[in-house]
Amino acid sequence: MGNEGEGRPLLLLDVDGPLNPYAAPPQRRPAGYSTHRMRPTGWENPWDKPLRVWLNHAHGADLLALPYELVWATTWKSEANDWIGPHLGLPALPFVDWPTMTPPQHGARLHWKTRALVAYAEGRPFAWVDDELGPEDREWVQQNHGAPALLHWVDPRLGLLPDDFSALAKWAADQEQAAA
Repeated sequence: MGNEGEGRPLLLLDVDGPLNPYAAPPQRRPAGYSTHRMRPTGWENPWDKPLRVWLNHAHGADLLALPYELVWATTWKSEANDWIGPHLGLPALPFVDWPTMTPPQHGARLHWKTRALVAYAEGRPFAWVDDELGPEDREWVQQNHGAPALLHWVDPRLGLLPDDFSALAKWAADQEQAAA
């Protein structure tokens, strides 16, 4: 992590779900989105159809307008800077380099990203935007992170909507007001 956004909370961004509403009906691209065909790691085989990604180009400006330090929190890792960010007009962002995956414990409901994101935040306030959040993640973060955190679920059929951006802006403003 760099020092460039030290005073601002982190915004930990997942790609698939919040930025790419992959769960929308296959033939019904959501309004405001355009289709991109991509070959990130795992999709290089020219015989395979490229990965379809729907992106809303306005989201880049909307994200940059928020008072956060943006960080990719996605399995795309650094490739989000190559395949996603340029379509949204985002600069290269830091990313969470996930530790080696360990299989979840039987019956565990804690998202596999949760512990790694709390470790990445290093005690800084953060908002995490993802489509796979649950009450177990919120509870674990509340018990194991010594700073404010917002775990914001986004419907993977719809992607980020104006209300999501409003909620993120309000939470950041509340944190700034509480710190003043």
